[in-house]
Amino acid sequence: MRELIKEAVNQKVWALVGATNDSSKYGNIIFKNMRAAGYTVYPVNPRAITVEGEKAYPDLASLPEKPAVVDIVIPPSLVSPILDEAAKLGIKTVWLQPGAESQAAIDHAGELGLKAIYNHCAMVEKRRWN
Repeated sequence: MRELIKEAVNQKVWALVGATNDSSKYGNIIFKNMRAAGYTVYPVNPRAITVEGEKAYPDLASLPEKPAVVDIVIPPSLVSPILDEAAKLGIKTVWLQPGAESQAAIDHAGELGLKAIYNHCAMVEKRRWN
């Protein structure tokens, strides 16, 4: 998992599924921190028009470019369709943030041939490897 994490944090184009304007939520904290660190981060939230002033996208297929990593910070019960969409679009790496992961999601990612990172926080790992 360490090599996969290192590979992921060195990619500079990410999508953040669950990005939000609510500053008390990790979907906002991660978005702001990753952008401040120089990453291109596309906010994905079907209920938002913008996140922190940046255009938000309803799904991965709507993004202007294919991200190297899809960072997921939504409830585990909503993760499976995101994994399906990532696989369909040819995105290979997904990061299930703490609280978004479940054994079912981890297993489903494996079935789809996705490289899944879980039980690790992207912000913590970014600081460790950059």
